[in-house]
Amino acid sequence: MSSMSHPADENIETKEMDSRSLTSSQSQEPYVHKVGVPPKQNLFKEFQYTVKETFFSDDPLRPFKDQTKSRKFVLGIEAIFPILSWGRTYNLKKFRGDLIAGLTIASLCIPQDIGYSKLANLSPQYGLYSSFVPPLIYALMGSSRDIAIGPVAVVSLLLGTLLQNEIDPNTNPTEYRRLAFTATFFAGITQATLGVFRLGFLIDFLSHAAIVGFMGGAAITIALQQLKGFLGIEKFTRKTDIISVMSSVFSSAHHGWNWQTILIGSTFLAFLLFAKYIGKKSQKLFWVPAIAPLISVVLSTLFVYITRADKHGVAIVKHIEKGINPSSVKEIYFTGNYLGKGVRIGIVAGMIALTEAIAIGRTFASMKDYQLDGNKEMVALGAMNVVGSMTSCYVATGSFSRSAVNFMAGCETAVSNIVMSVVVLLTLQFITPLFKYTPNAILASIIICAVINLVDYKAAILIWKIDKFDFVACMGAFFGVVFASVEIGLLIAVSISFAKILLQVTRPRTAILGKIPRTTVYRNIQQYPEATRVPGVLIIRVDSAIYFSNSNYVKERILRWLMDEEERVNRDYQTRIQFLIVEMSPVTDIDTSGIHALEELFRSLQKREVQVINQTCSGESWSTSDRQTPHIKLCKLSW
Repeated sequence: MSSMSHPADENIETKEMDSRSLTSSQSQEPYVHKVGVPPKQNLFKEFQYTVKETFFSDDPLRPFKDQTKSRKFVLGIEAIFPILSWGRTYNLKKFRGDLIAGLTIASLCIPQDIGYSKLANLSPQYGLYSSFVPPLIYALMGSSRDIAIGPVAVVSLLLGTLLQNEIDPNTNPTEYRRLAFTATFFAGITQATLGVFRLGFLIDFLSHAAIVGFMGGAAITIALQQLKGFLGIEKFTRKTDIISVMSSVFSSAHHGWNWQTILIGSTFLAFLLFAKYIGKKSQKLFWVPAIAPLISVVLSTLFVYITRADKHGVAIVKHIEKGINPSSVKEIYFTGNYLGKGVRIGIVAGMIALTEAIAIGRTFASMKDYQLDGNKEMVALGAMNVVGSMTSCYVATGSFSRSAVNFMAGCETAVSNIVMSVVVLLTLQFITPLFKYTPNAILASIIICAVINLVDYKAAILIWKIDKFDFVACMGAFFGVVFASVEIGLLIAVSISFAKILLQVTRPRTAILGKIPRTTVYRNIQQYPEATRVPGVLIIRVDSAIYFSNSNYVKERILRWLMDEEERVNRDYQTRIQFLIVEMSPVTDIDTSGIHALEELFRSLQKREVQVINQTCSGESWSTSDRQTPHIKLCKLSW
């Protein structure tokens, strides 16, 4: 009796055996996991969230939450004028650093401003005007501690080139000046509008590679333009391309060059380059290249005055108007034929100035480990150019050379810009008559020395090593500026940047994955030649979101991979492709067009008797189960 089994026990044993057999049979099949359908969301809230993430990702209203009305008002004023926020903690120690930095950049900016105004085809005092009012406005509204504000070489050249295409500055200087103020006004409006509507991401469409090429080309063009003053040539071409400039230079070689001018320019250019070399060798001697331009101006002016070299063909500045900025509100074109031209030139100049300033601000902010609000910067830059256009200034922005000196001099806040403005004010009031005998050759030497660093060949080499298409963009912008014009180079830079974006969106990367030997990791077989394919299985990774713009390409690219692989296995007498695994973990989004394309791919592969498996699990890599190879634990695609 004791040996007899109970019926209930038999049922239990049967169930256990069935469970084991079921488990055993399941272990022979690949693991299938069906992803659940996400719950329906409120379309309005989803749209609201998308808009917020696009335009207000940093949540600018966060500091205002749970605050009283009076506190919100104070925070609002501080948001517009950051100086009211950091000014409460300002002390004498910080002022000492700002004072030294301000005096140092003032000694650099005064001779540069006189030279840059010539690039813009304006009288010398307008360069000084642009280093007086705009830096004061920026000190009140800007959020960067290190940017030094004023005219810059690239924007001055761009503005001068675009303006002279509309009005001849020699025959009609008054109308030319008015158009310059109009372009400056609308440059400021453009910058402020981008900041207010939080559209700063638009300037990111101009790629770093294109900017490197554009800046390098502009530097070469600026240096070539200085050959007029450096060699003492009176009649010089108005074109900026290298062929026209060199043709003008050599055609004047026999009768247009002045040896006294060349001697002055060469001597002080060597002095400036030597001073810059000293500054690079020792950071403690940063002040040497900073004050070298002013020393050059003083010495060369004294030399010309004593020797009366101007009587022997040495061109001099002659006259700089004394006094602070006069009002120019009535000179801005708000109506008439030149209004549209001013708007167009202003938008182009404003965008380039904005790109340069934001890049400089972010660079130095990262060095000092503080956050730079790009939208606030745009509003500040826009406001200073709008006010500047009404006070006889042309487009000002952040200068890299001055900002670097400002940083090295130990600036603490934007007060260094105020110190610089005060020095420029004193110069305009009392010192400008002393610049009468300053030779144009020394201004040319200062500009040549200043723009040399804009030719960043190391960055171009790095771009070549990283991305060949980026290098094409870089060189396209460079040669466009050098061999055509500044505006053509800029157009090429923007066009190639947009072309790259379109190519990356419409032609996403796909790759065949193989198994790294002695591991369970799969990688791109082109990057890892030792990776081996799994017999009978083709593994393809899609490296982009799938949208209407690239869905057909992704489908066709996968089919081409499959056809190429089938030809290879037939030629090598290997196992035919039975499984197609699409690794889609890099795919962050997919729209309806993408879904339809995958459905068409699925139907095409059904006819080929190829089973589709979709891997959507997160993680950089995925691996097989060693015990169940070639069965792969993946998420099977269900339709």
